Amino acid sequence: MNINIIAPINQLGYGITSLNIIKALSKENNVSLFPIGQPQVTSQEDAEIISQAIKNSKFTDFNAPCIRIWHQHDMSQFVGRGQKIGFPIFELDTFSDLEKHHLSNLDKIFVCSHWAKQVILSNIKIDENNVCVIPLGVDSTIFKPLEESEDISINNPTIFFNCGKWEVRKGHDILVDIFNNTFNENDNVQLWLMCENPFLSEEETKYWHSLYFKSKLAQKIRIIPRLDSQNDVYNIMKQVDCGVFPSKAEGWNLELLELMSCGKHVITTNYSAHTEFCNPDNSYLVDIEDLEFAQDNKWFFGQGKWAKISKKQIETFSEYMRYIHILKTNNNLTLNMDGISTGQRFSWKNTAETIINNV
Repeated sequence: MNINIIAPINQLGYGITSLNIIKALSKENNVSLFPIGQPQVTSQEDAEIISQAIKNSKFTDFNAPCIRIWHQHDMSQFVGRGQKIGFPIFELDTFSDLEKHHLSNLDKIFVCSHWAKQVILSNIKIDENNVCVIPLGVDSTIFKPLEESEDISINNPTIFFNCGKWEVRKGHDILVDIFNNTFNENDNVQLWLMCENPFLSEEETKYWHSLYFKSKLAQKIRIIPRLDSQNDVYNIMKQVDCGVFPSKAEGWNLELLELMSCGKHVITTNYSAHTEFCNPDNSYLVDIEDLEFAQDNKWFFGQGKWAKISKKQIETFSEYMRYIHILKTNNNLTLNMDGISTGQRFSWKNTAETIINNV
């Protein structure tokens, strides 16, 4: 099948998603790529795949469907005469007039989750059959459990981990208090953060760092700079014990799924797109009782709503973190087998097959 794709290729969320979709689709389909920005890859294999897809675009099939993997407010440019399919990844429950205008221009809309599909249907007039759930995936050849002989965590501190760019939306303003209120100086625990946000100023980045490094348990906190490749990310993830994601809203949360695929335990909110793959069997879920206007005065200004994390939710996060630490201390923290199974089910191959079934 011939498919035209307009998308970025880089190490940010949209870029990693687009790269993996193109790699999976290219195995059995003819993909023409029209990149948004300059493609950035981290391996020779990826470079060859992307180079071939760009080469294909010179003689593209103008009657083929065109998928634009990009923001919902920028859905005007497509290639050829085929179906115009938008694939936005969004976090809020409400769209602006601009976003509605662009989304209404599409023949079909691909979304990552059933939560996102309901957001689309509640915001614009479109045939429900033209809104298709295309779950994203994880590369389980990279993000895989350690062999028993490789176990590097026994007798080490219980390491909690968060990955995702510095944002109020991701709960980074709350996580520092959760950690400090859950443990004390005598607890053998650490919090690792891989949260560099390339869209922040130096002053804004310093603010987030100081929030953690000036806190009570600063000596137990490690901030890791942005890494160059998915293999580098895995080399960090394999060392940790549990991911903690006090997120108010997510468009997917790939890092959470990657941790699951590694067999790591995860604690997260029971709200938004990651509910597509998070359940009580593979996650420690913190139920959300109320929503609040999404506002951080940086990226969000009250347009829609996201999860409200109150005292009850914070206490639940703490309870789960203490439980994980007790298991680790007693050498009873086993692999998250349901998480591993989830990672195998949510593969990029499955993503590609679902796309083909819906174009």
